[in-house]
Amino acid sequence: MTIIDTAFLAQAADAELEDWGPLAEATGDPMATHGLEIWVDGDRSAGIWQCTAGPSYWVQDENEVIYVLSGRMTVTPDGGEPKEIKAGDVAVFPVGWKGTWELHETVRKVYSIF
Repeated sequence: MTIIDTAFLAQAADAELEDWGPLAEATGDPMATHGLEIWVDGDRSAGIWQCTAGPSYWVQDENEVIYVLSGRMTVTPDGGEPKEIKAGDVAVFPVGWKGTWELHETVRKVYSIF
C-alpha cells in the first residue's frame, strides 16, 4: 500500500515533471505533456500529469479519478453537456467515457488510473 498525505498535494503543485512528449489524443496543434508516476502496477497507476492548452478527444479504456491542481478545462461527453473543471475540482471518468477535453490553459492534475 502507498499512503499519500496531504503534504503531497502541496508538493505536487511544484514537483519537477518528466517530458512525456506530445499528447496522442490532441485534435488540434500539438499539446506538450509532462508527468511523474508515483505508483504503477501493470495498467494501473497514479501520479501527476500536466498538459498545455488545446483540444483533445478521449476514449476511457480504464477508470480515472483526477484532482485538478491548476488550470481549467471544459469536458464534454459525447451526446452530453459540457462541464467546466478547474483547480480544486475532483472528476471521475469511468470505463467507456468518450468525449472532448478542451484545456483553456495548462492543466496540472493528480490522477489515479485503475
